[in-house]
Amino acid sequence: MEVASLIVAAAFVLIIALLAVKTVRIVPQARARNVERLGRYRKTLEPGMNVIIPFIDRVKPLIDLREQVVSFLGQPVITEDNLVVRIDTVLFFQVTDPRAADYEIVNYIQAIEQLTATMLRSVIGSMDLEVTLTSRDKINTMLRGVLDDASGKWGIRVTRVEIKAIDPPKSVIDAMEKQMRAEREKRAAILTAEGLRQAQILTAEGDRQGTILRAEGDKQSAILRAEGQSQAIGTVFQAIHENDPDPQLLAYQYVQALPQIAQGAGSSVWMIPNEVTTALKTLSSAFEPASGGSEKSRADGLGQAIRKFPDPGKGAAAVHPEVPGQAPPAELEN
Repeated sequence: MEVASLIVAAAFVLIIALLAVKTVRIVPQARARNVERLGRYRKTLEPGMNVIIPFIDRVKPLIDLREQVVSFLGQPVITEDNLVVRIDTVLFFQVTDPRAADYEIVNYIQAIEQLTATMLRSVIGSMDLEVTLTSRDKINTMLRGVLDDASGKWGIRVTRVEIKAIDPPKSVIDAMEKQMRAEREKRAAILTAEGLRQAQILTAEGDRQGTILRAEGDKQSAILRAEGQSQAIGTVFQAIHENDPDPQLLAYQYVQALPQIAQGAGSSVWMIPNEVTTALKTLSSAFEPASGGSEKSRADGLGQAIRKFPDPGKGAAAVHPEVPGQAPPAELEN
């Protein structure tokens, strides 16, 4: 009798424990569970401890309310210019209505994947390859808007869509690389030509400035030389007039200057003017003694004066005195 009592008590405790387990359900944070009573939706259990009627209410699996990430790989898409590209996308979504996500769609992740592929083909099909490669932000915005509208009735909110990779065919990649290489070479050639142009301009400008400065220097140098020569001539002229030289000294200086005149580079014939004879006479009289020297002394003085002239046979021009009343002698070649 006592054994039967113990069995009944143990069974009663077991039933109470089973009822407690079936009655109390604890839902974690950011999760939700739908409850069906007699096969019909009853309510959604919130995070925390919830009480249900055991054996009448059925609790469905947990639904994650956090933002989820799904990656879809290798979606083949045809562009407007009939090129097949493979696009990898990343989708961020969040369940906002557990009841709709559980009862409006069988598998919302698979539904989102198929909807993403469909919308991606629709959006990319209106663009050519170049626009597709350079318009990722635009494609992301368009896909997000379309997917958010389409998945709203499933209790899902699409928060973000990203294009992870766009893979054109290998032939297109090779052509693009050749185009990019040609473009880089073109830019390099343009930059090189521009650099050479700037260098030539700067070189020409430097030559111009140098020429101008050299011309200015030559000008100043010529001016200074002319001023120096002018001052020298003025000084000599003033000294001559202050010292009042006699005709004998002037004739002597005149005779000394004749060899320098004869040694000119362009002189082949040297004509002696009539004044030379007068100068020679004056010079010869300068060597006469005060008491009236002899004819021999005058001749010696004249000979010494004439020896100042260069020898015609040694490369200098021949000396042909001009006789008054006679025609000048014929020009002689060197």
